[in-house]
Amino acid sequence: MTIRALILWLIGVALVGWVVAQTFHIVAQDRIAIVTRFGKRIATITHPGLYVKAPLIDAVVSYDKHLLSLQPPLDEIILGDQKRIEVTTISRFRIVDALRFYQSVGTEDQARINLSQIVSSEVRKTLGKASLPSLLTADRDRISDQIRNEVAEQAKELGVEVIDVRILRAELPVETSQAIYDRMSSERVREAKELRAQGFEVAQQIRSKADREKEILLSDALRGSQTVRGVADAESNRIAITAFGRNPEFYDLYRTLQVYRASLTQGGPTLVLSPSSELLKYFAQSPKLSKPAAAAAPAAEAKP
Repeated sequence: MTIRALILWLIGVALVGWVVAQTFHIVAQDRIAIVTRFGKRIATITHPGLYVKAPLIDAVVSYDKHLLSLQPPLDEIILGDQKRIEVTTISRFRIVDALRFYQSVGTEDQARINLSQIVSSEVRKTLGKASLPSLLTADRDRISDQIRNEVAEQAKELGVEVIDVRILRAELPVETSQAIYDRMSSERVREAKELRAQGFEVAQQIRSKADREKEILLSDALRGSQTVRGVADAESNRIAITAFGRNPEFYDLYRTLQVYRASLTQGGPTLVLSPSSELLKYFAQSPKLSKPAAAAAPAAEAKP
């Protein structure tokens, strides 16, 4: 076989292979295919297998039948209470009408772009009426369901069924979070100072009340003690007067002895008194001591 014949044979084999490739096509288990002729659909294939098409004039476009996910970029949104937040969503969808999908968007990449715009628009519209606290409570699920319903209704025009749309993350921007933190910190400091001032005022009131009650109690106690002491002194004087009235001389002696005890103790004042002083009358009246018997004996012996 000459080289020319070999080349022609190879060209013929390649041509046959190309014709076969253009004539037969395979639809996988997880794909749905649309066969078009000059841009017009002639068949929609939903079951897997080997199929035949006209070479050159027919084209096959296939799409994934699985549940697809869509996560648009981070979006900054202004809420109904004028709070600015950063929102990230995730959506689940599948292609249910291949012909409409082909006619409206053509490719899955274009479908993701269009669907992202729909989701972003609905998120902005819905969250623009909501407040920040509602996104931190159970009301968040209701808002997500409302967004999903609106997105699903519009996605029907693309031949797409939207299964779910959820808010993955809804956070304040970093600068806003820092500003809120600073404001909350200053607010807490102000509240702490106010509470301290109120506590100091209450403490002063309690202290003043306690001091007043203390003075009242001390005054009442002093008045009571003085009253008791006065009654006791009066009773003591009455008893003393009654006792001393029975023996005036004993009373005079008792009072004089008290004066002696107060005046003649060590460290007491020095008194210069005459022997005839009234204060020394009991010293002058003391009994005279007799001379000892031993002194009297010599005198008896000297007597003739």
